[in-house]
Amino acid sequence: MKTVRMLVLPLLLTLLHSPVGLSVSVSSSKPKVEVHEHTDAVLACEFMTEKDQNPRIEWKKKGKGVTFVYFNNKFTGSYAGRAKIEGATLTIHSVTQKDSGEYRCEVTASEDHVSLGEATVNLNVLVPPHVPSCEVPSSVFVGSGLELLCKDKLSVPPATYRWYKDNKALTSTADTSYNIDTSKGTLKFESVSKMDTGMYRCESSNSVGAPKSCVAQQLKVLDYPLNMTVLIAGAAGFVVLVLFCCICVCVCRRRGCCKKEKKTKRAKSYNPPPPPPVRNLKHYKQTQSFMI
Repeated sequence: MKTVRMLVLPLLLTLLHSPVGLSVSVSSSKPKVEVHEHTDAVLACEFMTEKDQNPRIEWKKKGKGVTFVYFNNKFTGSYAGRAKIEGATLTIHSVTQKDSGEYRCEVTASEDHVSLGEATVNLNVLVPPHVPSCEVPSSVFVGSGLELLCKDKLSVPPATYRWYKDNKALTSTADTSYNIDTSKGTLKFESVSKMDTGMYRCESSNSVGAPKSCVAQQLKVLDYPLNMTVLIAGAAGFVVLVLFCCICVCVCRRRGCCKKEKKTKRAKSYNPPPPPPVRNLKHYKQTQSFMI
């Protein structure tokens, strides 16, 4: 019995001092964080080591590349002066949309068998609606197609849109002459009429803050001026005349009118005159002599 105890005791001591189970563990109690703009964001990171009492702690942000947030016991870049760390938990003060992204907490315990552990925290900064940009033309002619545009590029989550005419909300139905896309912010008219004249404005909203609206703008629907009507009529007549001429030429070719003209021209082609007659020198008689 004593012999067995003597053999077991060294074995237990060996297992206790064995580095097989020694490793650092890192986790986050809140891996997804959503906060409003200009408030504080707390990125939780908890760790536990087996032996190392003074591990190295680093925070990194993943974007197009990887940038350091906390390195060598100090904050870097835009985080300097507006962030703090307690244990391994990171707090960023007065966050903006630029702070949104994926953060990684890394703990290095060099004395542990597995020396590196990490945890990921996703930060989403919510932004209330901003005053949208609205595109409303000052005037348009009757019967023209028209599209009014509204956009708020800064709100998170993305804004939805409503259009107002003379301070009355517009709702597109099967009977209306327009169509509204609440996600894109467009108001489309297939063919405007004099009834569409009025003051138009757009409102953007999301779940974070109060809706915001652009300044109302006047839209006038005008009749075509007389000179414009004459110009359009003249252009239409010219097009009809050209088409009529083309039809006449085609009919003429099919009936063979053009071929007769070509034959007449060929018949009147140039024929060279015949060569002069050759004189017979044997029958030539001298009728007159010349004296020098």
